[in-house]
Amino acid sequence: MGTRMSTPLEGILDPAEAKRLLIAAGEHRALARRNFLKNVSLASAGIAAGAIIQGCTGSTKTLAQAVPETDVLNFALNLEYLEGEFYSKTVKGVYLDSSVTGGTSTATGGAKVTFTDAPTAAIAAEIAADEALHIKFLRTALGGLAVAEPVINLDALGVINTQALFLLASRALEDTGVSAYAGAATLLTGNNLQAAAQILATEAYHAGNVRLQVVQQSVPGLTKLDSQDVLPDGTHYFTVDANALAIKRTTSQVLAIVYGSATPGTNNGGFFPNGLNGNIKTV
Repeated sequence: MGTRMSTPLEGILDPAEAKRLLIAAGEHRALARRNFLKNVSLASAGIAAGAIIQGCTGSTKTLAQAVPETDVLNFALNLEYLEGEFYSKTVKGVYLDSSVTGGTSTATGGAKVTFTDAPTAAIAAEIAADEALHIKFLRTALGGLAVAEPVINLDALGVINTQALFLLASRALEDTGVSAYAGAATLLTGNNLQAAAQILATEAYHAGNVRLQVVQQSVPGLTKLDSQDVLPDGTHYFTVDANALAIKRTTSQVLAIVYGSATPGTNNGGFFPNGLNGNIKTV
């Protein structure tokens, strides 16, 4: 004869006590389910299931810096708009479609580049596709809280119409993007941090490929973005610090690059003549 498993209620003679324990057990299971759903669901007011946001209403979860995570993601979205428009114009000769941005493109300037070798052209085309998908991903995740595309001036660095100029501009944009996501790591949590880390990794793949092309093609005209910048000059292939950690930048440091000014209080200029959209937009 098999051994019968005992239950927690065995040996309890008082029916009332048994009922109390059953109710308590049920409440515990219900609470556990609610906590599980809260932790794994991506919930926020007005955002469909599957988004990465973890709280966007008045009770938004924030870190010690009191920066709502939606603000950080919208900051990233502004940068993705810039990259998306740059690659769309230089690779395909057109601005981003409304299916990507959610409205009519606000970009001006730019030119289609005539690439002189197949590998560079292929890298550029793949990056263009990736950046468009990043915009779609962040817009879907943010839902009704996603900022609209800001006014973008693609001629902030001059007209980019040759492969060499494309590589110089692409290098600057990709290295800035990687450092921006790295700097945002302490401002994000949970699923938001996971998604940002994956985008960062993609941007790092882009940066690595572009930097290698710059070195192999001996592209002239390299200039540092700021004091942290590490140029791909054939001596330094990677943008890392003394500890071999990827360079990270604060939002102010990133804005100083895209605005073309590190003056505190600057809130527009360079690639963004009217500034970024959202709450993070001042150096």
